[in-house]
Formats: sequence, C-alpha cells, structure tokens
Amino acid sequence: MPSKIEMLNLLQQKVTGCQLCPILCKSRKTTVFGEGNPDTEVFFIGEAPGAEENRTGRPFVGPAGQLLRNFIKACGWAPEDVYIANIIKCQPPQNRTPSKEEAANCRLILDLQIRIINPSYIVCLGATAAQSILGVDTPIGQLRGRFYEYNDRKVVCTYHPSFIIRMDDKAQQKETKRKIWQDIRPILVELGKCADFTTTPAVV
Repeated sequence: MPSKIEMLNLLQQKVTGCQLCPILCKSRKTTVFGEGNPDTEVFFIGEAPGAEENRTGRPFVGPAGQLLRNFIKACGWAPEDVYIANIIKCQPPQNRTPSKEEAANCRLILDLQIRIINPSYIVCLGATAAQSILGVDTPIGQLRGRFYEYNDRKVVCTYHPSFIIRMDDKAQQKETKRKIWQDIRPILVELGKCADFTTTPAVV
C-alpha cells in the first residue's frame, strides 16, 4: 500500500493538470496544493491562494500566512508539524472570493487530502472555508466558539488571518487575535498541550 506522502504526491500531480475552472486555469501561475505533516492531528484550511502563494506554489506564505504561522508557533507546533491548505488550489483573479462552483470543483481534492491525512481536528480559517466545509451560510462570527463535526473529525471555525491584516485599529487587531486564540485553544486543551487559560501569547 502506498504511503501517505506517495498518495499526496499523486494527488498533487492531478491538481497540477486540473482544468475544471476555466477562469482560474487561465489566470493562475501555479497550483497551490498544500503542505505539512501528513501524520498531523490538525489540518488548517483557508480560502484560496494569494499572489505570493500563486508565485511560489506554497500555501500561506504572504503576510496573512506569516501571521498564521505565528499562531501555529504560539500553539507549540512548528508550521511543518501541522498541515495547511485551502478550499481551492488556484488564485482567483483580483483575489476575489472563490465561487461556490469553484469550491465544488476542488472539493473532491480537498476531501481526498483530508481522508489521506486523517486529522483529528480541522481548523477552518474564515467564512469561505467554514461555510464550505460545514455546508452552511452562517456568518463566521456566529460559527465560532464550539466544535462541529465533519466526517468524524472535530471542526473549529475562526477568523482568517487576512481579516486582521486588513484592520487599521491596533486594539481591534489585538481583540481579534484574542478571539482566534480562544477558538484554537480547546484543541490544545484536548491534546494536552496547554492548560485552559485565556491569555493570548505575546508572539501573536
């Protein structure tokens, strides 16, 4: 039986040649499959690649990605300890929100990634990821604060790091970081990685 890495590599090769979304195929420089530990317990899922991701082929390497990686480090992991991907694998033109059709076209790939990696927890970053995974239209602010379930895996929904990047108010940025920490913390508690405390780590 092939290893997880071998299965993910084969899946990535299929993604590279995908032609299901004509607009995205025409505008992309490269596909952005995902990266990280195939044996992780935690899978972070965002919305779509941005310009830097489209250039490098790696997920979450722009400013919002650096903030996400700081959060991951604050949780006690290295970024390579978890797995990071997006709902869709190509950058939409002008960084627009992916359409439901585009998300549906990529859904089989995402579900296969989840099945191969087999995480215990999924962290949905932002409304697009959360609504797509859970099949709802509920705003992200209302989805926060509890565990959901997707294919026998616990799901947490929180704000996308880009939401913080777009804020001008430093106090609002700090408050949103605190909320993201509150959302991720229950996973850490269940994994025995931290006590149930509320102080947001200084690193974020």
